[in-house]
Amino acid sequence: MNIRKKAVFNWSGGKDSALALYKILQQNQFDVVALLTTVNEETELSSMHAIPHSLLLKQAESIGIPLYPVFLPKNLQIYEQRMKDAANHFKAQGVEHFIFGDIYLTDVRKYREDRLHPLGIEVVEPLWNPNSNEVMQDFLASGIKTQIIVTDASKLGEAFIGQDISLTVLDLMSAEVDVCGENGEYHTFSYDGGPFKYPVDFNIIETRKLSYEFKLDNGEEMTYHYWQAIFEQ
Repeated sequence: MNIRKKAVFNWSGGKDSALALYKILQQNQFDVVALLTTVNEETELSSMHAIPHSLLLKQAESIGIPLYPVFLPKNLQIYEQRMKDAANHFKAQGVEHFIFGDIYLTDVRKYREDRLHPLGIEVVEPLWNPNSNEVMQDFLASGIKTQIIVTDASKLGEAFIGQDISLTVLDLMSAEVDVCGENGEYHTFSYDGGPFKYPVDFNIIETRKLSYEFKLDNGEEMTYHYWQAIFEQ
């Protein structure tokens, strides 16, 4: 008898998460007990992708796995403590694996491993591959439907917001854009196919251009501009 190992899936709501989860569910080696998502406690939007908490709940309902939101303040100084608390919460339930949808960013994987291994939790990366094109081929073959909802304005224009990922849309991207958006060129919202039992109902009501200022380690300040979809809630 195949005894599945308890795991938590770290859910972003985007295409890589949906594909990684789909692969994990097909393999049937893990009992995924929750979809862990970080949410800004002020805006109630997910980190990076800016998906409303209400839509994350709809995704989880369609998938059939409960959402476990970790609410974070705008000041992320206590991020690591809250994530550690979440990891210990699941560790107490017998969870020894955290699953992620990373592709090839070794520094990101090392960060996860450095913090989870001391807690007795293994990091699982079902998409890990130095070749983004191969991952995208898997994604397109999976039948998962996903829309672009955030773009780095310096790499992709406003017209990409609300577009479903397809060969046609990918062909419009410049060669400097990683095809999977692994370097933050774009983020997505998945809503049907793959792990979803039925389509997630959503509506983009407008697109906004947002700017964020960041201070680098050398003290230099940089401003980044993004196009972001605004959802009806």
